[in-house]
Amino acid sequence: MNESLSLDISAIRVGKIKLLANTHLPGIDLAGSILPEADFYQANLVGVSFAGANLQRAQLRANLRGADFSGADLRGADFRNADLRGATFIDALIRGATFAGAFLNGAIFNNLDLSGIDFRGADLRGVNLTRAILFQAELSSANLSGADLSQADLEEVNLSGAILRGTNLERANLLCALLDQADLTGTLLTDACVQGTPLD
Repeated sequence: MNESLSLDISAIRVGKIKLLANTHLPGIDLAGSILPEADFYQANLVGVSFAGANLQRAQLRANLRGADFSGADLRGADFRNADLRGATFIDALIRGATFAGAFLNGAIFNNLDLSGIDFRGADLRGVNLTRAILFQAELSSANLSGADLSQADLEEVNLSGAILRGTNLERANLLCALLDQADLTGTLLTDACVQGTPLD
């Protein structure tokens, strides 16, 4: 890494550079960075570490395949249509973020509070949402095929038109969830709470 690039990354870490749209920064380490409201629109951030970073209200509609957001502050962040395949969100703060239309195949969200999060039309195939709190989350038209939502709290969640083929909902709380026109082919519902949820 040359000196000028090192200086640029140093400036990014402390939020001196906020406009990073269309940049090419695959694999760099931005762990612990202070980047609230930073604009990474359409940037190449494959494999980047944002562990512990402050990305509140950041524009992250980018290529983030395999990115690490462990412990990051992502409140209010915009991930619409982002490529987040294989991304990790362990211990992240995500309230108020939006993932509508995002590609989240194989991402890890277990044990997180995702209440009210917008996942409309997102590709969540194979995602790990075990024990996640999804109270009143928006998952209409999302593809959750093969996802693990065992022991997840899905109370009042909107799953209208969602694809749940082979999805694990074992011991999940689906109290008053909306499943209108959802595809439940092969869905595992062992010991799930479906009170007030029509399963026609």
